[in-house]
Amino acid sequence: MIPLKDENPTNKKPIVSYCIIGFCVVIFLSQLGLSESELRDFTYSYGLIPSVLMGIDQLPNDLSKISPVGTIFTSMFMHGGWMHLIGNMLYMWIFADNIEDDLGTLNFVIFYLICGIGAAMSQVLMDINSQIPMIGASGAIGGVLGAYLINYPNAKVLVLIPFGFFSQLIKIRALYVLGFWFVLQFINSFLSSSSGGGVAYAAHIGGFISGVILILFFNKKINKKNYKPKIKEVKKVNKGPWEQ
Repeated sequence: MIPLKDENPTNKKPIVSYCIIGFCVVIFLSQLGLSESELRDFTYSYGLIPSVLMGIDQLPNDLSKISPVGTIFTSMFMHGGWMHLIGNMLYMWIFADNIEDDLGTLNFVIFYLICGIGAAMSQVLMDINSQIPMIGASGAIGGVLGAYLINYPNAKVLVLIPFGFFSQLIKIRALYVLGFWFVLQFINSFLSSSSGGGVAYAAHIGGFISGVILILFFNKKINKKNYKPKIKEVKKVNKGPWEQ
C-alpha cells in the first residue's frame, strides 16, 4: 500500500516541511559525489552510533566531527539510498503539511525535532552496544504520521495497491493507511535482526508513539490558547448607579 496524496487542504504553505524536504535532498545529492571510503567516513561522523552516544565507545579523532548528541539531529537529514530518500520524502510531502498547518511554524519545528529524538532513543535503547550508524528521517516522519492519525483519522488518502503485475488506485481513510503502516513496523521489527544493520523499525515505532503523545499535548495547548470565555452581558436597567 503506497500513499500518493491526501484530500486534506491546508490554509497556508508548509514552509518548514518544504525546507526539511529540500535539506534532505541537498544532503543526499552532496553524498553522491563522495567516494566509497569518504561516504563511509561521512556516515560514521554524522550518523547516530548508539555505543558512541551512550559513552561505551569513542570515534577516532579524524571521524569525531561533532558531539555524539549532535548526531541525533544530523542523522535525521541523512539517507542511505534513493529509495530510502524517496520513501521518506513522499510521506513527508503528503502528511506533514496539515500538521504544520495545525501547529504553526515554531511549534512544528519543536514537534518534529522531539519526535526525531524520541525515535532515535527508541532505537538506541534496543541495543546500546551497537556500533552501526543510524541515519534517516523515518523516525521523525513517523511522529508526523502519528499526529496525522490523531487529528485526521477520517481524511481520505489515495493509495496504490499492487497486485502482482496489476495495481489498483483506491481512496482509504487515513486511519487504515497509517494504522497499517504502524502495525507493519511491529511485524517487521520481530522478523528482522538489528545485529547486521538494516531498517531501524524501533525508531519508526518510537517516533510514531512520540507523535501521538506530542500532538495531544499541542492540541490541548493550542485549544487553551484560542479559548475565549463567554462574557455574560449585563442588561441595561432604568436605575441610577449605586451611591454611598
